[in-house]
Amino acid sequence: MRTGSARSPTNSSSESSSASTCPRRSAPAHSPRAVRRRHLPHQLSVLIFQIHHFRGATPVQTMDAFTAALLSVCAPAERSCECQHSRAIKVIGLCFYLSAPHLSSIGSAVDGVVSRGKTKRIEFRISPPPTDNTALQLTEFGQQFMSFFRAYQVTFRWLTRLRLKSLAFGDSDITDLIRACDKLRFFNMRFCRLVNHGSALKIDTPCSGLQELEFMHFLCKEIELICVPKLRTVLCHSWFYKNPPLRLGYVPELRKISLDCEAKVWPVPFLLSECLSSSAMNLLKLHLNFRHKMIWIQPEHPKQLTAIFRNLSDVSLLVSSMSVI
Repeated sequence: MRTGSARSPTNSSSESSSASTCPRRSAPAHSPRAVRRRHLPHQLSVLIFQIHHFRGATPVQTMDAFTAALLSVCAPAERSCECQHSRAIKVIGLCFYLSAPHLSSIGSAVDGVVSRGKTKRIEFRISPPPTDNTALQLTEFGQQFMSFFRAYQVTFRWLTRLRLKSLAFGDSDITDLIRACDKLRFFNMRFCRLVNHGSALKIDTPCSGLQELEFMHFLCKEIELICVPKLRTVLCHSWFYKNPPLRLGYVPELRKISLDCEAKVWPVPFLLSECLSSSAMNLLKLHLNFRHKMIWIQPEHPKQLTAIFRNLSDVSLLVSSMSVI
């Protein structure tokens, strides 16, 4: 039978006191534990970085902190370690300011990840630094974004969701962007505009897989969706020119249309058939919100809309009153 001697209280107290006063040694920099801790961020499969989670005295300093954090877990290929080559980053979500000194670091870091071919979803939310920008500055930021897009087309080919705010574009920029983003499924533009806002925005992307398109306070004469074959949802909120703001071409997969704007007194009555497309025969939801103001809808023969509305199951028209002339 195994026996053991019990420690005296004195010895136990002495050992405890000795242990508590001894300086604790940290793990050596190259110990297995330290190495695991240093490489732990490199094992992440989901990376979400939002600019409002970072602090700086200026937008540039905020972007310094954002970029440093991104590079600490998502270094460019030439500076990445072996464990980064073996991991699979499945999801990347980045919300950041357009800041010229930082765009190359962000683009190179994401390029290095997507080049491994294991990423499933990438979302960018991009806007200028928060300040009151003139029309000229919006144009400069728009050009800066397009330069970023052209410099890192590997990254943009993998992009699945894109949100842009307060940028001004050339007439063909948005079509060029959609055409180049092979995997883009969702595209939202808020407070954006064309440089020549008296012209129409024309989107002709027959090979695009884009499914959702949202325009919020987009400044242009009108929006023409000439060919967007996979589009399922289109939202157009708060336009500034004539009615209708949207003209649909070839959109055979379209399921939902939402038009939302406070009615003005100057627009002429418009025909729904001028806005809608005979190719949209799978349309299920039509939402028209004129924010409880008077609207005028020009009547037309039902046969003009029968083919488009035959599958319609959800219709909402939000107005205080309606007059038909």
